[in-house]
Amino acid sequence: MAVTTMDPESPRTPQPQSTLGKVPGPSSLLPSRGVGEWLGPHGKHYACGSLAAFTNIVVTFPMQKVLFRQQLHGVRVGEALRQLQRDGLKNLYRGLLPPLLQKTTTVAIMFGLYEDFSRVLLDRAGSSGVPELATRSFAAALAGTAEAALTPFERVQTLLQDHRHHGRFQNTAHTFRTLLSEYGVRECYRGLVPVLLRNGPSNILFFGLRGPIKEQLPEASSRAGHMVNDFVCGGVLGAALGIMFYPLNVVKSRAQSQVGGAFRPCQEVLLTVWRERGGSVTELFRGAHLNYHRSLISWGIINATYELLLKVL
Repeated sequence: MAVTTMDPESPRTPQPQSTLGKVPGPSSLLPSRGVGEWLGPHGKHYACGSLAAFTNIVVTFPMQKVLFRQQLHGVRVGEALRQLQRDGLKNLYRGLLPPLLQKTTTVAIMFGLYEDFSRVLLDRAGSSGVPELATRSFAAALAGTAEAALTPFERVQTLLQDHRHHGRFQNTAHTFRTLLSEYGVRECYRGLVPVLLRNGPSNILFFGLRGPIKEQLPEASSRAGHMVNDFVCGGVLGAALGIMFYPLNVVKSRAQSQVGGAFRPCQEVLLTVWRERGGSVTELFRGAHLNYHRSLISWGIINATYELLLKVL
């Protein structure tokens, strides 16, 4: 099965510098041509990914906080909302900076490195007869592994969102300083294993399936139509992958909520959560329905914004 790009009318192959960033109409006020030339044919994948993630985080952060409380404490939506209400409006966006820095960077890496790895690997694999699907899957896995280097941002986000640590950690910079000075760099990477187990496989499925899924949607004849299709494609994939890898996110949240002490294996953390929640699959997936809707919106926004920016930059 060939791996196709999201927009068959706009192939991802590198374009000549003279054709980058063209926007129809001589009266456009945006210097799109200059931006496209400045970013280059490959740099714009990083920029578009970063801007798409920025848009998504600002819109969906409050929903993410409710989901985090459910993952960590196994409470219902109503109780999670009451916790946020008790924390007050001033704390609603507490912890925004780490995911903003982490997500804008990781999504830039996700899309940018995937394109770069794919280009390099396809060039090398062209004469060896390796299937394109296998080559692109390996590129997606490499990009996901590289994203894991930014695990400390997820670590700090977890601590700032956990109300039990509100009195100890003031903000992003203070949390990083405390972890580094009192525990060292290794403490910043607590929860790395579930992140690695999540990132590689989810990237392979995301990049491998988004083209075929879009091909099954009604053909779009306008930019708005393409945006809707891109939103649906990204949202459906994100929601499905969010459910599939939800237990790993539960393990990550539990592991990263701990400060100091022994680093426990993934299976041990999962078993602890399983026992605490009465050995119930329903309780283990507490918050999964909200995660489904958040992922649907988040990855819809990311995918649609990314594809739109690729066309206008």
